[in-house]
Amino acid sequence: MTVSSSAIIDGPVLTSTMEPIVRRRSRRLSSLKEFNDPFSNAELFHGPENNPFKTKSRLSRTRTYSVFDAVSSNKLKENREFPLKRRGSEDNSFISSKGNRRFFIEDVDTTLDELLANEDTDQNYQITIEDKGPKVLKVGTANSNGYKFINVRGTYMLSNLLQELTLAKRMGKRQIFLDEARINEDPVKRLERLISNQFWSNLTRKIDLQNVAEIASDSKIDTPGAKNPRIYVPYNCPEQYEFYVQASHMDPSLQLEVEYLPKDITPEFVKSLNGIPGLLALAMETHFDPTTGEQTLLGYPYAVPGGRFNELYGWDSYLMTLGLVENGKVDVARGMVEHFIFEIDHYGKILNANRSYYLCRSQPPFLTDMALTVFDKIGGDNNPNAIDFLKRAFKAAIKEYKTVWMAHPRLDEESGLSCYHPDGKGIPPETESDHFDTILKQYAMKYKVSIDEFKELYNEEKVEEPALDEFFLHDRAVRESGHDTTYRFEGVCAYLATIDLNSLLYKYEVDIANFIEKYCDDKYTDNSDGTISDSQHWKNLASERKERINKYLWDESSGFFFDYNVKLKERTSYESATSFWALWAGLATPEQAKIMVENSLPKLEVLGGLVACTEASRGPISVDRPSRQWDYPFGWAPHQILAWKGLSDYGYNGEATRLAYRWLYVMTKSFVDYNGMVVEKYDLTRGTDPHKVDAEYGNQGSDFEGVATEGFGWVNSSYILGLKYMNSHAKRALGTCIPPMPFFKSLRPEERSNYGL
Repeated sequence: MTVSSSAIIDGPVLTSTMEPIVRRRSRRLSSLKEFNDPFSNAELFHGPENNPFKTKSRLSRTRTYSVFDAVSSNKLKENREFPLKRRGSEDNSFISSKGNRRFFIEDVDTTLDELLANEDTDQNYQITIEDKGPKVLKVGTANSNGYKFINVRGTYMLSNLLQELTLAKRMGKRQIFLDEARINEDPVKRLERLISNQFWSNLTRKIDLQNVAEIASDSKIDTPGAKNPRIYVPYNCPEQYEFYVQASHMDPSLQLEVEYLPKDITPEFVKSLNGIPGLLALAMETHFDPTTGEQTLLGYPYAVPGGRFNELYGWDSYLMTLGLVENGKVDVARGMVEHFIFEIDHYGKILNANRSYYLCRSQPPFLTDMALTVFDKIGGDNNPNAIDFLKRAFKAAIKEYKTVWMAHPRLDEESGLSCYHPDGKGIPPETESDHFDTILKQYAMKYKVSIDEFKELYNEEKVEEPALDEFFLHDRAVRESGHDTTYRFEGVCAYLATIDLNSLLYKYEVDIANFIEKYCDDKYTDNSDGTISDSQHWKNLASERKERINKYLWDESSGFFFDYNVKLKERTSYESATSFWALWAGLATPEQAKIMVENSLPKLEVLGGLVACTEASRGPISVDRPSRQWDYPFGWAPHQILAWKGLSDYGYNGEATRLAYRWLYVMTKSFVDYNGMVVEKYDLTRGTDPHKVDAEYGNQGSDFEGVATEGFGWVNSSYILGLKYMNSHAKRALGTCIPPMPFFKSLRPEERSNYGL
C-alpha cells in the first residue's frame, strides 16, 4: 500500500518504501483566510462606514476570566492548577464545541442599550469584572435570521460584544452579522491584532492643510490665550509659514494663529509664551498635488503617546519606533526621526514635546539607535537614500551631543558626566492648575495673597524666592528626565549625573564611532564648529565615560549603578530599574552583569515584571508623602523593554523571557478583565487590577467609553516586543491568564532554563 508523503495523520507517515517519517499534525488555513483575515479591522468586518461625513472611527477592545485570588471557594485548592484552556460562551455545552457560530444583531442600538442596562452596573460604559450583572445576554443567531437565540456569557465576551456594538454604532450600522470568533478571540491574538492594525493608526498624526488647527489645539492649557489654536514657525522656514497661513485662510472660523519664532530663543522668551502657547512646526516634505498641478507641503507622519499627550514626544517616540517597525509601520518611525533632525536644527535639541512651553527642555537621548533601527528597515547599505538618511540623522545627533549634553549647564566638568539640567523660568504651565498648590501655599501666605495671585507675582518676577527657583529647576529637570515624578529625583534632579542619561550618551559615543568608521571613511568634519574627528576619538570618549561611570556610579556590593550628586560629590543609594540601562548600552562588564542579575534583579522583580525602584528606596508613604508614579510599586514599559534587551545581549535570555512573561501577564489580565484596557503604567504588585494606579496624573488610557481605540504608545510596543520572547506554550498560558508563579511551577525541568529558573 502506498500512502502519500504529504498526508497528515496521527503517528508516523509511510512512504512507498515503507520508511517511517514522523510528522507533527498541523493545520493549514485556506488561501482565502490567509488573504482575508476576518479580524484585520472593523471596517473589513462590518463593511464601510455608512456616514461619509463622520470622521474615521477609532478602534479597540476586551475580555475576562475568573479573577486571580478572587475565585469562588469551591475552586480554591492549596495547590490549584490552571489548565491552558479558554472558556466559550456556553461552558461545557455540545453546541459551543461545534465550531464558529454567527450572530445576527437585528437592532444595534437596542442591543447595545440592553447590554449596558444589564451588565454595566457601575455605569461607566465599560463591562468589567467589577460589574455585578448576570454576565449573560441572549443574541439572535444568523442562521435563524435572529429568530432563535443563544447565550453570550462571561465578562470577556460581553465586553468584546460591547466593543463591537460600539464600533458598529459609530460607523452608522443599524444591523450587523457578527462571528462568535470575533468576541471569543484569543486575547493575546486580539490585543496583538488591535495594536498592529488599529492602535498605531489611531495614534498616528500627519499635518496637512485640513487638520492643522485640530492638531494644534491643546487640552492641557486652560488660559484665555490658549483658546485659539496656534502654530509657531522657526524664523528661517518661510515656506512653512506660508503653508500655515494658507491653512488659516481656508477656514477662518478655526481662528488658527500663525507666528514666527525669533532666531534666539531664550528662557525669558519661552516664559512669555506660556499665556499664548502653541504647537511647534515639525519637518515637512514637498509633494505634487495632482488636482492643482502645484507643489504643496505635507508633514511627515508621527505617533503620539495617547491620552492627554497629543503631540510628538522625545523618548516615547523611540520606544514606539521599536514597535512600529516590528508591525511594518516604518514610514511613521522614519517620520519621527525626520522630525527630530528638524527639532535639533531649528530648536537646538530634541524637545520634551513640540509645544512652545517645552522649548527649554529635552528628553532622554535615543536618536542614534532610533536612526539605526529605521535605517536597517529601509534597505540599509543597499539603499543610497537610507545611507543619506542615516548621515543626516547622525549629523544631528553629533550636534545634539555637543551642544546639549556636553555643554553648560548639563555637563559637570569635574566628573565629566552629564545631568538633566534644562533652562527655564517660572512655573511649568502644562501641569494641572493645582499641581503645585501644596508648595506655593506657604509663599502665598507669606505675601498675604491667594495662590493664583502669588503665581502671577512669581511668573512676572515681582518677587524673589531663590528656594522656589531651585525647586522649579529640579522640577523641570525631572520632566526632562522623562521620569516625572519620583522621590529619586525630588529636589535634587538637576544635580544628579544619572546612570540612565550617561548610559545613553555612552551608546551615542559608540554608535557615532561606528558610523564615522563605516560611512565617513573614518573622518568626520563638523561644519558647525570646524572640528575633524575619527572613530578612535569617539571610542576614546566612550572609554572615558565608561571609566567615570564605574568610578562614580557603580556599587559592586549592591549590584546597582546609582546616580552621582555632582554638587555634594557623593553617590546616591536609590535602587532604580534604570541601572539595567547600563546593560542595554553595553557599558557593563560581564562580571558586572552577573552581579546585577544575582543581586539587584531579585530586589526589583515582582509579580508583573521590573518595578521602577525598590520599596526600601521609595520609603514610607503617607498623606503628607503620597505615591509617585515612577516609584514602587509601579512599572513602566521603557524599563521592561530596555532590561529585556540588555539582559539578552549579555546572555541572560531566560531572565529576559521571565520578566517579559510577567509584564505581558499584567497587560493581558487588565485587557481581559477590564474591557480591553491598555494603559500608560501598571501597579506590578496587583494581581487582580494592575491598571489601578494611585499616584499623581492618574493613568492615561483608562478613560474611554465602550471601546478603547489607542492603547498607549510605548505600552503597545512592549506587548509586540515582549511576545517575541514567548513560545507557543507561553502564549497559550497568557491567553488563559495563568499568573507567573503557577506557570513557572508547571514547567518541565528541561523548560525551566528558558525562563532563567
